[in-house]
Amino acid sequence: MTSKDTQRPADAIADHWVDRLLPVSIRPYARLARLDRPIGTWLLFLPCVWGLLLANDQGAIFPPISHIALFGLGALVMRGAGCTFNDIIDRDIDARVIRTANRPLAAGHITRMQAIGFLIIQCLIGFVILIQFNTLTIQLGISSLILVGIYPFMKRITWWPQLFLGLAFNWGALMGYASLNNHIDPSILWLYLAGIFWTLGYDTIYAHQDREDDALVGVKSSALRLGDHTHRALYVFYGAMIICMSISAWSAQLPSLFWFGLVIVAGHLWRQINLLDIHNPAMCLLLFRRNRDTGILVALSLLLAS
Repeated sequence: MTSKDTQRPADAIADHWVDRLLPVSIRPYARLARLDRPIGTWLLFLPCVWGLLLANDQGAIFPPISHIALFGLGALVMRGAGCTFNDIIDRDIDARVIRTANRPLAAGHITRMQAIGFLIIQCLIGFVILIQFNTLTIQLGISSLILVGIYPFMKRITWWPQLFLGLAFNWGALMGYASLNNHIDPSILWLYLAGIFWTLGYDTIYAHQDREDDALVGVKSSALRLGDHTHRALYVFYGAMIICMSISAWSAQLPSLFWFGLVIVAGHLWRQINLLDIHNPAMCLLLFRRNRDTGILVALSLLLAS
């Protein structure tokens, strides 16, 4: 290992435990799984919680702790697997983008075969977690691999890879709901659609960090497509999220306390849009990370409805 192996990626959290506690030989794998950037795990996990809360029996304060723990661990492992697969596919592109140039594969800190081996291990762990659930949830989990598999290629063929990320990242809402109710109904489908619009918004904000590099490299994103129209588009994306959540709540006949929470969610998203400066990468990253709070606010709104 060279001293270069100790360098963290540009968007990683400073002084993270990955850098302080892990041996140098292990750090590239932790970074490949994005353990030093936990926001993605939150954004994958929280829709699972939404599904659990929507399915939760009225009168029960929380869904089963065992389900929450399994989905939390599953989100951690499968987010890492998805990032590993994405980096294997995108290693040449990542090497040409400033923000991603020091990712382990792009920087040559580990080999492609080492990354593939790590991917297999993560997928096996994810499968062991998945088979703890009912048959429908297992089927949904396996089918999600199609979305995970196609996502890295979307930036090469469409301006809207963020849409495909939304399809994949919010699939957990369906799984969480099915794990308790063993069926899918319109209320969870509307909540899933709300999550897709949410991801379209927050990942467009995130993509503005790479707008210039993406244009030079030749890959596509909603940030490039929307440009200076991003603020107006975010009003549409986040507005559609709130509408879909409202339809979901109406379909599930949630009590009035949910609507109080939804107003707070809408205000939080409105503030995100008004703070956004698409020409300020640091602000884009900050607002992207604040979507963990958005997801928690949605979960609390659903908890109020229990």
